[in-house]
Amino acid sequence: MDGAPIDVVVADDQPLVRAGFRLILDAQPDITVVGEAADGVECVALARALRPRVVLADIRMPRLDGLEVTRQLAGPGAAVPFNVVVITTFDQDDYVRTALRNGACGFLLKDASPELLVEAVRAAARGDALVSPAVTVRLLKEIGRGGPPAADAARTGADGGLSARELEIVRLVAVGRTNQEICAELYLSLSSVKTYLGRIQVKLGVRNRVEVAAWAWEHGVVGPRT
Repeated sequence: MDGAPIDVVVADDQPLVRAGFRLILDAQPDITVVGEAADGVECVALARALRPRVVLADIRMPRLDGLEVTRQLAGPGAAVPFNVVVITTFDQDDYVRTALRNGACGFLLKDASPELLVEAVRAAARGDALVSPAVTVRLLKEIGRGGPPAADAARTGADGGLSARELEIVRLVAVGRTNQEICAELYLSLSSVKTYLGRIQVKLGVRNRVEVAAWAWEHGVVGPRT
């Protein structure tokens, strides 16, 4: 689907916020907002009716919050998961963790730049993940204090049976690198990176790169210096 237009549904209970997102996204030649929802129930129904490539969902919405919207649209029970990017003014770590576990492929704060919003939508559409850098850094510091050091991951059995090269790729995924950036950093072809990621997901029993990143954070494979 590379090169195809990216259609987006935006869900937020504030009309001005929805209008702002639409203004930013519709200004891009490859992105079109095809629907707006004012609450979580409306968002789920609209997404299932329109089947957009990306859903932007606020966390604090009436009737269903963004975390439950994410679970219903992208969670383990979703037959054909949507690409959901969660956006919020609240950068609490439990929100981030829950959103990622529920299947989100991105997490942005509302004070993020318009450029970061656009990149998050494009990343979600192509199967990559983007989490606000400030959120990522804080999570890495927190887990670096509480989990096993990254250098000790293999010795503590936290490597998930991954090879050294696969662990390198997991670390890069966990700090927000895209497939193209991994290619450049490790001098690999795009097809090789995709093959490695497929093997990694099978070995770890996860469904996507965001769950790969969450696994890395939780098992001490990455740390503040990674």
